[in-house]
Amino acid sequence: MLWKSLQDNYFYKLLFFLFNMFHIIESQQFSPEILFKLFKKADELRNSHKNTLKGKIMTALFYEPSTRTRLSFESAMLKLGGEVIGTENAREFSSAVKGESLEDSIRVISRYCDCIVMRHNEEGAALNASKVSKVPIINAGDGKGQHPTQALLDIYTIYRELKRLENFKIAMVGDLASGRTVRSLCYLLGKFNNIEIIFVSPENLKIGDDIKEYFEKHNVIFKEDDNLNKILPEIDIVYITRIQKERIDLDDYEKAKGKFVINQNNFNLIKKNSRIMHPLPRVEEIDLPIHIEENDKRVAYFRQAENGLFIRMALLDFILNNKSK
Repeated sequence: MLWKSLQDNYFYKLLFFLFNMFHIIESQQFSPEILFKLFKKADELRNSHKNTLKGKIMTALFYEPSTRTRLSFESAMLKLGGEVIGTENAREFSSAVKGESLEDSIRVISRYCDCIVMRHNEEGAALNASKVSKVPIINAGDGKGQHPTQALLDIYTIYRELKRLENFKIAMVGDLASGRTVRSLCYLLGKFNNIEIIFVSPENLKIGDDIKEYFEKHNVIFKEDDNLNKILPEIDIVYITRIQKERIDLDDYEKAKGKFVINQNNFNLIKKNSRIMHPLPRVEEIDLPIHIEENDKRVAYFRQAENGLFIRMALLDFILNNKSK
């Protein structure tokens, strides 16, 4: 009975995730050691890969729209010799329409495959799915919660672009209140030394207290600012995000849209060796001509998206070949 009560306990589950890496639920699970192991594997897979996942099946279970995350995971699985099943709109094209609970869906689907990559509109959905799944759950974004594999490709991109994961300044710009990519990346940045973070956001969409408390606990230097142009010359990474119209009310959206933009007027305030990143999709927050996007090394967001394929290949290989055990 004691063992059963431990298994049902949320905090026990969280510790299990942190130390066993069976499920991928949040960024905090990745230690620097595991990150560099995945970076090395991703670099290897960029140059050549084998059918290490032949005979394995991945389910792509997406309750929210996705382009890069879903297709990069599917491509990653196929490139490693595995197969893919799933749906891109599970809210309309699954038994959820009939009222089936997420937990029952996972109980069934996990019997059909070797892992489930799941995006859901509700925060905490990935954790709930992991409690009943027979196979690894990989959180591909859960509401305003986290998006750990986006954070993984983001920090991999920073490492490839700057050749280091310490001694740099990064500006987090945009909707910081509901942007799960920012939150997830912050949890990884807190694992490295001498990184300074500047939060730039509309007054109504500031970063949450949970992130500030995390940084204070880990002695990470951070501050908030409302003048993007003032800080651009001192920044090594500009991580800009869109205003999440689908997650905030119309009034908040109208107050925030178009407030912080990178365009031809302020682009050259950015240092020549600095980089602009964006988790995409972008809307109006980046407005640069094609010739700059295609030729200026400071524009890193399309390389960032490409990196998602290789780091997700590395992650799938890591999880499905039990290399975390």
